Amino acid sequence: MTRLFLSLVAAVLVASTALADDIRTERVQFHKGANSATVHGTIKGYETVDYVLGAGKGQSMNVSLSTDNGSNYFNIIAPGKADEAMFVGSSSGNQFEGTLPASGDYKVRVYLMRNAARRDEVAKYRLEMIID
Repeated sequence: MTRLFLSLVAAVLVASTALADDIRTERVQFHKGANSATVHGTIKGYETVDYVLGAGKGQSMNVSLSTDNGSNYFNIIAPGKADEAMFVGSSSGNQFEGTLPASGDYKVRVYLMRNAARRDEVAKYRLEMIID
């Protein structure tokens, strides 16, 4: 059962990143004194957005995605990792809460699943990121 789950996760990661036509990167800056940031965006088809934010080992991270498209998810990629996600939204949902394993830049990768991307669907979303 565990082997099947890991194979499924690997397949989802490959499908969501290998098929992306373009990955746009945006650095997230918290306002002075704030521990959170919220971004609003739109993606279409195979578009992907990486929101990059710095955080330290042991800090708590909370990320939530609200969207108008049921095939819109996010993954979280730890510092030093290329496409290996520590959180996979398509299998775990649109809410992450956890303690960070390393210091550095984390990527919150927003994307559409292949079924919606190949139909060139559009997703409007709101992404909230909190670091404590």
